[in-house]
This record gives sequence, structure tokens and C-alpha cells, in this order.
Amino acid sequence: MSTAILTGPPVAGSPLEGDLRALGFDIRTAQDPASAAELIAAAPAHERIAVVDPRFVGHRHTLRLALTDPRFPAAAVDGALTVQPAARAALDRAATRIPVGAGSAHLTDVLTGTLTEALERADVGLTRIEPGSLVAAVPLTPAAREEAREAVAAVDEEAVRLRSAVKSRDGFFTTHCISPYSRYLARWCARRGLTPNQVTTASLLTALIAAGCAATGTRGGFIAAGVLLLLSFVLDCTDGQLARYSLQYSTMGAWLDATFDRAKEYAYYAGLALGAARGGDDVWALALGAMILQTCRHVVDFSFNEANHDATANTSPTAALSDRLDSVGWTVWARRMIVLPIGERWALIAVLTACTTPRIVFCVLLIGCALAACYTTAGRVLRSLTRRARRTDRAARALADLADTGALAELIARPMRGRGRTGSFLAPVMAFLAAAVLLVAVVFEDDPASWRTVGLACCAALLTGAAVARPLKGALDWLVPPFLRAAEYLTILVLAARSGAHGALPAAFGLVAAVAYHHYDAVYRIRGGSGAPPRWLVRAAGGSEGRVLVVTVLAAALSPSDFPLALAVLAGALGLLVLVESIRFWVRAAKTGAPAVHDEGEPA
Repeated sequence: MSTAILTGPPVAGSPLEGDLRALGFDIRTAQDPASAAELIAAAPAHERIAVVDPRFVGHRHTLRLALTDPRFPAAAVDGALTVQPAARAALDRAATRIPVGAGSAHLTDVLTGTLTEALERADVGLTRIEPGSLVAAVPLTPAAREEAREAVAAVDEEAVRLRSAVKSRDGFFTTHCISPYSRYLARWCARRGLTPNQVTTASLLTALIAAGCAATGTRGGFIAAGVLLLLSFVLDCTDGQLARYSLQYSTMGAWLDATFDRAKEYAYYAGLALGAARGGDDVWALALGAMILQTCRHVVDFSFNEANHDATANTSPTAALSDRLDSVGWTVWARRMIVLPIGERWALIAVLTACTTPRIVFCVLLIGCALAACYTTAGRVLRSLTRRARRTDRAARALADLADTGALAELIARPMRGRGRTGSFLAPVMAFLAAAVLLVAVVFEDDPASWRTVGLACCAALLTGAAVARPLKGALDWLVPPFLRAAEYLTILVLAARSGAHGALPAAFGLVAAVAYHHYDAVYRIRGGSGAPPRWLVRAAGGSEGRVLVVTVLAAALSPSDFPLALAVLAGALGLLVLVESIRFWVRAAKTGAPAVHDEGEPA
């Protein structure tokens, strides 16, 4: 139970106390600032504390937004504020320092406003909630109070709450084909006490059943798979809308939502490949290619956003042109659809699965995602080249973490540190050459499973070390992680495909899936402000250059018939390592109350 302290002149007949109790607050009353300070100090340290003016007039959902959102250490609207345990010390100090007596009436008449200003000066991360069309006011006269009550009655609070449950930025398919009814499903779940994590889990299970249906290889199975995939996406939208509707945000929920999205899509790719194999069509290479392309698209998104997260002087003519295009209604939807976000992509996959074959599904998906990748990457390169921005140490650290280089690259980079000019194009050029050396070798060599390829993998490791030797603060240094990801994933794909061994491509699919999970986990940790995975884990996983070297050695040292088993064992060992550490980290983060990061736009 959280505590709400009412401090100010009482108001007869106000529904405020009922609203606060409905939101889970235990109510205490203070007659003056001194008694309010005593109640604040006496409250248990682990409790959320709210301070509310009894004269407050507004919607219950306004209070819910201001007083119960777990994402903010402190939040406020007119007449109400709340602090979580992390900001309690600042509230205690602010409450005890309010003067009383002559000349202090302006500080105590609306005590919540004075405390809010004090918390803002204390820099505890206070968020001022914008109620929008909802009402939050502290009327000081009967006439003003009556006017505020009329304003409350004029707004359909439930309609506003349902609208705000939908993401502020979504794709066309999600906005027009899913959200008009999924928001009501979210409300239905809220009224029955379901949590977003339960809905997220239901979405995962539905997608896994869809993958199982696709794996049957029958037309009926494909039709069922397409329908279930769309149902899984409806539930995927519902879990976030339920979190926003009822403000049930959590660290664990943010991680599950992000992780399960990738698991659902890639498990479905595997199901399609299995179904095609039952029909005599081997599309594992296409399935693995689709997973690689989609993962590399995400790496481009994450790297670019981290590089420019806190850049100063962050402007460019390209960005200004983009803003002007967004001011024209139809171009907004066209530009959101052309990048093939998750809604459009899953709808495309579902329809093609039901109506065509897995091979057609993957071919269309690869073409569409490739065009989308070219469009988004080209735009970001233009923005980076025309933007005069100064990257921060934090951005450079994030890019280095996303590069995921191991002990071998560290050893190579050590003597190079401090040499060369930071901010040049050297880093992306070295990363590109590392990728090119590897891919040219495995694609064009007559026998890529040779010790010559191992030697070229060592050369690529040297280039990788050179790429990360200096802080990644250049205009195009955000391309370093995508280049390294593409080199690693595609090397595994081509070596498995060219081995010709039965089971090599499914084993390679499992290995890339395990590595991709490790990379996604690093992204979500960085976005959550927790930093990248520990260095011991990165070293134990080999780093990108180390894993490539291991795979090329296995290909050269083992017979084609033994290579698939080696890939499968490597995939299992690596997957177990990163999954156990990831679960341990996120469970601990949830227990310690680490802040959750919830995406408010539809990712690619």
C-alpha cells in the first residue's frame, strides 16, 4: 500500500479520497506543512509517497498518470505529486525546509506546487505530467471550482484513456487494422486482472503454435499458421496497450516484450523452413538469410540511435527535409510503410504463408527487407554526413559495446590506442574491409573450408582490432557494429551452405540465433541504462572476431559430415551461456526496481 498525504484546506463532498483509495493509496491528513513533513518522514522507506492538495479537481486518470506510473522517480501535476523511494530523501529535505509564519503564505497556500519546484531544483528526475484534454487543477474560489468540475464533466475520461493506450507512433497496419479493437481487448484484460507479462507470454505461445503449424508442411497447417501469427501480433499490441492503459510498466515486462518479439519471428522462420523440408524444398538458407537481414537492420537502427542519442548540435539539412515531409499527411504513412515495420512485415508473412509456399514467403521477405534496409541506411548515412554534431563519450562507449569485440581484438587494438585521428572514417573503413576480406574468401574460394580461410579470418581480426582501437566518435562510426554483425552472420551462413552437409544450415540457424540473442540483450541493457553485458561474458562468448575464427577452424579441421554437429554443439553452449546470464541479470534488475524502457514507436 502506498501513502497519500492530503495537506491543505479540506473540501466537503470531494470524490478525491475515493479516487486515491481506488488507486491503492492509504490516506493520511496533515493540517499544516510541519505535520506533512512529519508524516512524510514517518512513512516506510520502501513506500511510494504522494502529496495531494484536498482542493484538487480533475479526472481519476490524471491522478493515475501522476501518482502511479512506475517509470518516474518523481512526477507531478497541478495539485498532486509523488516520489518513489529513490527520491524520498529529496522530498524529506524539501518538506522540512518550507518556512512557516509571516510572509510564507505563498509557499504554503498550494504546498504541492512548492514541493514540486523544490524537487525540480534537487534534480531527482521529476517529470511534469501533461494531462492533455484531461483536467488537473487546484481552484481557490467556489466559482473556479465549479468551472473545473464542468470541465471534468465535459471530457470522456475513458475514451481518452483508451486513446492514450495506443502508441503515439505506430505503423499503418497496426494503427488502422489492429489498434481500433486491440485497445478494447487491453481494457478487457485490465478489468479481469491480467498483467501485460501474461499477455506477452500468450503472444509467444501463440506464435510458437503458429510455427508448429507451419512445420507440418500442409496447406491447412500453413493457413492456420498465418491466422495464428496475426493473432499473436494482436496480442503483441495488446500487452503494450494494457501496460499503458493500467500503467503496469516493469523492467521484466520491457525485456520480455522486446525479447519475445524476436523469438516469435525467428521461431516462425524455422517453422516455415521445417514445413518446406517436409515438402521436399530446402529453404534453410533463405530462412537464415531472412533472420540475418532482419537482425542487421535492427543493429543499424540501434547503432545510429545510440550514436546520436545525446549528440550536440544535432541538425542536418536531411533531417529538416524529413521533418517537412512528415508535415504532409500521406507521406508520413508512406515512409512508415516503406521500412516494412513489424506490423506490415508480419501481415505480409501471414498472408503469404496462407496463400503461397515458404520459398515465396522468404523471397518476398528478403526483397522487401533489403529495399527497406537500403532506404533507411542511405538516409542515415546522408544525415550523418550532413550533420555537424559532436559525439559524446557515452555514445562512443555504446558503439564499442555494440561492436561486441572480444579478447583477440582487444589485444590487437592495445598498441594502436592513441594513434590516428578520432572522428575520421578509419573505423568504418576498417570494419568494412574486415567484412569484405571474410565474405570474399568464403563466397569465391573454391574450397572455403580451408586453412587459407582461417588465415584470412585472422586478417579480418586484425582489421577489427584496428576498427575499435580509437573512440567511435566519427560521423559514420555507427556503421562499425552492422559491418561486424554482417561479416559474422554471413560467414556462418556461407560456410554452412557450401559445406553441403545435411543439417549444416539448421545448425547454423541455431548458432546465429544464439549470437543474435546475445546482441539483442546488449542493446536492451544499454537502452535501459544498465550498460552492456559484463566483459567476462563477452570474452567467454569469444567476441565477433573470435567466433568467426572458431567457425572457420571447425570448417577447416573437420570433415563435412562432422561440421554440422560442431556447429550445433557451439550453438548450444553459446546459447546456454548468454541465456543464463541474461535471465540472471534481468531478474535481478526487476527485483532492484531498475527503470523500464518501453518503446513508443514501432520498431523495424
